[in-house]
Amino acid sequence: MPAPALDIVIVSYRSPEMLRGCLSSLRSQAPARGARIWVVDNASRDGTVEMVRSEFPEVELIASDENLGFAKANNLAIRRGSAPYVLALNPDTIMVENALDHMLELMESNSSIGIAGCRLELEDGTFDHAARRSFPTPLGALAHFVGIGRSRRAPALLTQYRAPAIGSGAVDAVNGAFMLMRRSALDQVGLFDEGYWMYMEDLDLCYRFAEAGWITWYDPSVKVVHIKAGSSGKYRKPRLNYAFHYGMFRFYRKHYAATQGVLKNAAVYVGIVLKLLVSVLRSGLARRLRPGKSRTAGA
Repeated sequence: MPAPALDIVIVSYRSPEMLRGCLSSLRSQAPARGARIWVVDNASRDGTVEMVRSEFPEVELIASDENLGFAKANNLAIRRGSAPYVLALNPDTIMVENALDHMLELMESNSSIGIAGCRLELEDGTFDHAARRSFPTPLGALAHFVGIGRSRRAPALLTQYRAPAIGSGAVDAVNGAFMLMRRSALDQVGLFDEGYWMYMEDLDLCYRFAEAGWITWYDPSVKVVHIKAGSSGKYRKPRLNYAFHYGMFRFYRKHYAATQGVLKNAAVYVGIVLKLLVSVLRSGLARRLRPGKSRTAGA
């Protein structure tokens, strides 16, 4: 039997029902060239490990004794795989017919593509704008968080998070919920930066691929269902809020700060801290008013 063309890596944390749905869809929509599925469980201790072992014996299960976060857990499985392509996939996704075959054909058709993503749709069929993005700027980030950048009338300068001008083709970045990667490119550029515990590691990887001359491609002709916030909860807990904003800080410091002035860097860092404080207060208040469970691959 020929070796599979694809390693699919799913990082799970306390989301057994969503993971069951994801794995069931992968079982029914396996690519013709074969795939090896890896599940890295971040110490869920909620029956996830037992469910995978009993219901999906074909899955390569890595049961971590600690919460590794998103980047480190993905890298753990990527290093153990050997297929020419690697798909980082969220457990709150559902495959549709021929999605994997089509995306593999896309990668085969253009050897300059290092990363590819597809259209992500929410459960109600609406478009998840995070499916493709431009690299952020401080002004674009500010516009997004205050809401101006989310308007359809906003100029391109303020809409990096949504990249509305791009219908298909080369983009700056795609979403880590479905990120198909060429292993040879990963060997050259490196894996996910484990300095990010959760959030921004997908954007960081796309940035490093671009610096190395690889293309990131967005193909909206293929769709995957993404249960938005299905794995992280609607309102972030303080640890997740910190991880999100630390990711912003790390990305800016790593890729932008060296070319900017001291005053601008200081303003950006202060802005991130203020945004963190506001987000923690807002999320805490929202959870008190609307109590619910918060689940994530790294919470």
